[in-house]
Amino acid sequence: MTAEFAAAARSFADLVSRMPAGAWDGPGLGEWDLRALVGHTSRSLITVSTYLQTTAVREDVTSAAEYYVKVTPAALGIDPGAVAERGRQAGRDLGDDPAATVAGLVTRALADAEAAGDPLIEVIGGLGIRLQAYLPTRTFELAVHGLDIARATGLDYAPPPEVLAAATRLAADIAAVSGHGEQVLLALTGRAALPPSFSIV
Repeated sequence: MTAEFAAAARSFADLVSRMPAGAWDGPGLGEWDLRALVGHTSRSLITVSTYLQTTAVREDVTSAAEYYVKVTPAALGIDPGAVAERGRQAGRDLGDDPAATVAGLVTRALADAEAAGDPLIEVIGGLGIRLQAYLPTRTFELAVHGLDIARATGLDYAPPPEVLAAATRLAADIAAVSGHGEQVLLALTGRAALPPSFSIV
């Protein structure tokens, strides 16, 4: 298990524990309300435990950056509406005490990852990836959506420094493998601006 994943998971649980009681039905991100956004984010914990119950027959994805090229709705032919509905269902699954539910998911995911080593797991689309290559994608999701949640609620929040560093490094790696490395490097060094709504995921 990576230290960054553990730090991201615990930071997410702390953020959820501080969310205002009346905020859950308010705006979250895009078509999601806040409950659906938190539910979607919690799937970064759920999938660790779930995928550890699988065994892939081959290693189709060899890095976290490659994951974001091969394991996308467009690449796998998945209806984006189905992804959105999974987030809403995950939000409903948080129940009457979302903070307690998230805390339980964190405890389980960290224990499962700690005990697992580095098995070859099967992720969405039936693709195989090593656990230690998959966990940085979960760190990234927890960091980015943690910031989304903080913006939606107005809470003062930043992921731990090591989590921000890991997520930023992965964003740069994704940009490079997806053909946007030059564009992102120029932007990060003040030489060019990124287009409006530019995203590497």
